[in-house]
Amino acid sequence: MANATSDMMGHLSDTILNNDDLAMVKQGAPAYLLMVDSMISKDPKNKTLLSTAAMLYTAYADLFVKDTDRSKKMAEKALNYANQAICLDKKYACKLKSETFEDFEKIISKMKIENVPALFSLGNAWSAWIMANKSDFNAIADMAHIELIMQKVVELDETYKEGAAYLYLGTLATLLPPALGGKPELGKQYFDKAVTLSQGKNLMVKVLFAKSYAKMIFNRKLHDQLLKEVMAADPYVQGYTLINTWAKIQAQELINSANDYF
Repeated sequence: MANATSDMMGHLSDTILNNDDLAMVKQGAPAYLLMVDSMISKDPKNKTLLSTAAMLYTAYADLFVKDTDRSKKMAEKALNYANQAICLDKKYACKLKSETFEDFEKIISKMKIENVPALFSLGNAWSAWIMANKSDFNAIADMAHIELIMQKVVELDETYKEGAAYLYLGTLATLLPPALGGKPELGKQYFDKAVTLSQGKNLMVKVLFAKSYAKMIFNRKLHDQLLKEVMAADPYVQGYTLINTWAKIQAQELINSANDYF
């Protein structure tokens, strides 16, 4: 039963991720998310189901939800699912969010390669939760936890999801200007690694590279080059069609606003 549920979840997730009709996904996905909730209520100890649900809630909220209160609710649900998944993976990781940073660091250091899916899902959901609650200083302070999680993912398997952990690390390193503690050149190293490992599959890598790094250091040449590559790329890639379609929209908006910025 658990395997059948996970298989169905996987097929439905693929259907969404390989769809290029953003409007259809926006309108239809909420019903699917409710079905996912129902599956979890029947099989609450299925860590694959929990991790996938966390990723889907996060992706939907990130792409389509603009209302602040609704975004917070969805981010909270995604983080709860991710926490349940990591707890099933490792019993000593059941209360990660409430641990001191020192204890949190010790727990993360014990993670093994088999924990990477649940660990990445947690970092992804936690990051979305921070962004949904960015007006709260206590939430922003959690960014160090995300960095530690993604560094561990990279240490264990840097190729997981075509190097997506590097994308998070690059974004974190370039959130702030150098004067406030930002590390743009380190961020560039992370983005370069993400570009290499993604092999052109995930177009959002280059969009964020341009938006987070190239704009920060006012490198118009790199900014335009990255975005032109996105616009010229084929968005139809297994597992990335939805996000690539969105990436092209974002890239065009950045191109259109470039003259005003630079």
